[in-house]
Amino acid sequence: MQADNFFSPAEKETIAQCIGRVEKETAGEIVVLVANQSDRYPEGPLMAGIILGTLAALVATDLFLHDSLWLFLPLATIAAFAIGWLTSRVPALKRLFLSQARVQEEVVQRALQVFYEKGLHKTRDATGVLFFISLLERKVWILADQGIHQKISQETLNQHAISVATGIKEGRAAQALCREIKQIGAILAQHFPIKPDDTNELPNEVQTA
Repeated sequence: MQADNFFSPAEKETIAQCIGRVEKETAGEIVVLVANQSDRYPEGPLMAGIILGTLAALVATDLFLHDSLWLFLPLATIAAFAIGWLTSRVPALKRLFLSQARVQEEVVQRALQVFYEKGLHKTRDATGVLFFISLLERKVWILADQGIHQKISQETLNQHAISVATGIKEGRAAQALCREIKQIGAILAQHFPIKPDDTNELPNEVQTA
């Protein structure tokens, strides 16, 4: 599944309408962005190639090649390259060779980069909120501008992000996302009610990267 077609056209429309309704009650500006991955993680295929390639070569030389060291070495090299290439193209396999700490760090950093690239830091009242979904890592990160952080902690946002991620794993991504957008929107409406001269500063449509 790629970022462009993660949500169906109907789901994208539902999400955009949900954001539009929420923003009629608050000065907050909500953006949803889906990314294929937060980093290329070159160490994943490398580790997979070394570990699985070596194991495959050991088994092959033990069963069929009479434990020949001279045959094991080139076989291990070939297997490492082949498995590394395969791992780089199979997200589920790559994830097995990535540390959770590394994955979390990259998702947070990519979300921060997107926050600035998409101009969420430029809203009039510093009330931009990013729902960032990174598909390879199966992670969701919600990032809010400094105006919102004065009222809503990152820990609270993280709980909403976990709920979205759970919904994605259960196959109800759009429903879970809209639910959490509404819940955060209700909080924003309390602390940042809409102003008479409010304008829609950021697009409501689901974006991809």
